[in-house]
Amino acid sequence: MIKGLKFAGIPTRDQDRAVEFWTGKMGFRVRTDQPMGAQRWIELSIGNSPTGIVLFTPEGHEDRIGSFFNGSFATAPTKQSWGTFAVFKDPDGNQFVMGTG
Repeated sequence: MIKGLKFAGIPTRDQDRAVEFWTGKMGFRVRTDQPMGAQRWIELSIGNSPTGIVLFTPEGHEDRIGSFFNGSFATAPTKQSWGTFAVFKDPDGNQFVMGTG
């Protein structure tokens, strides 16, 4: 039985730069950083959330780098007349949405 979502993948060109951004600027912490072929499998977590992110780009999916992340982070963003959200980009140009949670 599915109990939840463990992680969501974020494609990246430079894993070291991505780790620096997500830990240094966004407050995530490294949960796992292990060699995996030509890349590393890097899982990050934030706060007490059981759901994390993975900084990994599967072979053949490089065209996803710098695209829109199909998910939303929970935070305390600015309220608008049509809803509450915030948008930001990581160093690879991936675009993220944050909403109240």
